[in-house]
Amino acid sequence: MRLVCRKAPLALEYFGVAVNSGSRDEKEGEFGLAHFVEHTIFKGTDRRRAGHIINRMEAVGGDLNAFTSKEETNVYSVFPRGNLSRAIDLIADLLANSRFPLKEIDREREVVRDEIDSYLDSPSEAVYDDFEDLFFAGSQLGHNILGNDTDLDRFSPDVCREYLTGNFHGGRMVAYYLGPESAARVSAKVNRGFAGMRSQGRPLDRKEPQPLAPFNVRRETDTHQSHTVVGARLPGLGNPKRDAIALVTNILGGPGMNSRLNVSLRERRGLVYTVEASTTMFSDCGLFNIYFGCDPADRDRCLELVGKELRQMADNPLTAARLAAAKKQYLGQMVVASENLEQGILSTGRALLMTGKVRSRRMMEMAVESLTGDDIAEVAEMLRPEKCSVLSLG
Repeated sequence: MRLVCRKAPLALEYFGVAVNSGSRDEKEGEFGLAHFVEHTIFKGTDRRRAGHIINRMEAVGGDLNAFTSKEETNVYSVFPRGNLSRAIDLIADLLANSRFPLKEIDREREVVRDEIDSYLDSPSEAVYDDFEDLFFAGSQLGHNILGNDTDLDRFSPDVCREYLTGNFHGGRMVAYYLGPESAARVSAKVNRGFAGMRSQGRPLDRKEPQPLAPFNVRRETDTHQSHTVVGARLPGLGNPKRDAIALVTNILGGPGMNSRLNVSLRERRGLVYTVEASTTMFSDCGLFNIYFGCDPADRDRCLELVGKELRQMADNPLTAARLAAAKKQYLGQMVVASENLEQGILSTGRALLMTGKVRSRRMMEMAVESLTGDDIAEVAEMLRPEKCSVLSLG
């Protein structure tokens, strides 16, 4: 199992394990299993009952967390310094020795069912997953991480154990650490803690989704707003254009109030409360998204304005001055974001897991500083409105 360490003189420590296994790796008929297993590894191991697991890190003031994505499962803890061995021992136990007691599984099944219902009640979130289902239809990426009621009922202890032993093994894992300990000490503790971890299991079997024709779908829902996602296909994580993609995304709809879409849709015209651009990068492909929520009567006008901004980005190359200003803003935002230690170490772990390498902040800054107008134009060409798909709820 690979390990990445970031040493910092902190009063707390972060330790976790990222597993190269997510909803993309589920078989037909077990949609939602990756997320369900992430929930139920906390319900008992060969050594611990659920109550013991819950209290193990909280007893020292720490937290134990987990999440699932389409390509990754993450289990990690944040805790006061001096408790690293405790965290490693617990996380290793969860990943290697979970038992999935039937009584606990049945109880958690209802919790996940409620989570599915709650998510569907939030159209501003559900629209992203619905869009991906359409955009990647017929592929391993074309189903919701949470799954559905029918498949949820099939998840027995044996099904969960088979998924765990097949997918959670050293060849698909990386460990990550942030805190005051040296890399050598962390490595020694991880090697001891994970000595009994499976070294092999089911090989990855991922197939790149075939590009589909752009679509424009509007679904009627009982909401006071229309929630819309506009999206276009991007290359995957390993593509050298990822820094240019990030900068273009920031120019169009980043967190700054001066992003092009925010100025056009909100500041000048008051058509939306929220408009933002983002990217979702997978191992072999990616997705550029623009989201906005507006009055249903303004949906077409907003789409027209979004298309105008995308077309202008492609047709009118940035001047040297505008490119320099965009870089300056983005690099400043990177500095601010670096203060979020938890998100930073999670991103570091994911980078090692999915690309096999970790870039320092200086390396990322240099990559952004080196971007040219041609780099920006190449990305903007990928995002022309005629290449985009649209889904609206409401």
